[in-house]
Amino acid sequence: MTNSSIAAGPNPAAPAVAVPPSSRRSRVGATGVPRRTGTAYLFLAPFLALFAVFVITPAVFGLIISVTDWSPFKVEQTFIGLQNYIDLFTPGSITYGDFWQSMGATGIFTLLSVPVMLVIPLLLAVLLNNKIKGGTAFRAIFFAPYVLGVAVIGVIWRYILDTQSGMLNNLLGLIGLPTDIPWTVDVPWAWVSLVGVTVWWTLGFNAVILLAGLKGISADLYEAASLDGAGAIRKFFSVTLPGLRPVMLFVTTTTILASANMFGQSFLLTKGGPGNATRTAIMYISDQGLGQSNMGAASAMSYILFAFLAIISVINFRLQRERAE
Repeated sequence: MTNSSIAAGPNPAAPAVAVPPSSRRSRVGATGVPRRTGTAYLFLAPFLALFAVFVITPAVFGLIISVTDWSPFKVEQTFIGLQNYIDLFTPGSITYGDFWQSMGATGIFTLLSVPVMLVIPLLLAVLLNNKIKGGTAFRAIFFAPYVLGVAVIGVIWRYILDTQSGMLNNLLGLIGLPTDIPWTVDVPWAWVSLVGVTVWWTLGFNAVILLAGLKGISADLYEAASLDGAGAIRKFFSVTLPGLRPVMLFVTTTTILASANMFGQSFLLTKGGPGNATRTAIMYISDQGLGQSNMGAASAMSYILFAFLAIISVINFRLQRERAE
């Protein structure tokens, strides 16, 4: 065998040259990742387009309006800087008193409704999580009101809660209770009505979300707690609540935001009354912007409300994170 044939043939003693993993990753990354990223953006494009048109554009336009005296009846709009914001914090200005009164009404409704809309759905979800007969039917029954629009809810309950001819007062009279309770025309009954109707309408949604969270808690944790001698109450506080923490964060945040943006119930049931006691911030903003054509001030109010809700959301996230740690 010649030297040339040895050089040309395979050499068993020579180590195999392997392609470094980093090289393989770089080639895959150079071809596959951009292709997958492009596909992802292609599927996201319709949503991004809608988000840009219906969220980002109105938000930017609203911010521009808030620093002008914008009105649809004016040919030219005048730039006034931060005057709309300054008026909201200046006692005696046109918008100061009514705006903060409406913010106070929004705060009252939020403080009254949020705890109830968390506790009742949580207890309901715990009950439905047990293997009971007709569990699926009960879930559908509790969730059914949520599919109705706020206009339908408002019209139905306005007739039920009517002081003179409402069904609720008539039913109370059959069991010997007063029949002239002013459910929608006097406080605190107006707040009781608004909170009660809202809880009845939305508790099914929160209950379904919490029930899904309960399904994600491992049964081994409950079994271990039973072996340690834990009862039902201790299991609830030591296993159920910690396991639901991420879901509770979502439900709490969305419930606070929904309550702070309440409009339809108050508009349809109490019309903001008695007086302006139940007129929420959204009601006042819509009246200023659409009813009074004072859109510059209304936009400024919207951003003040947005700032408060953003701060509350951040505080809620931080509190939940500290509890988790």
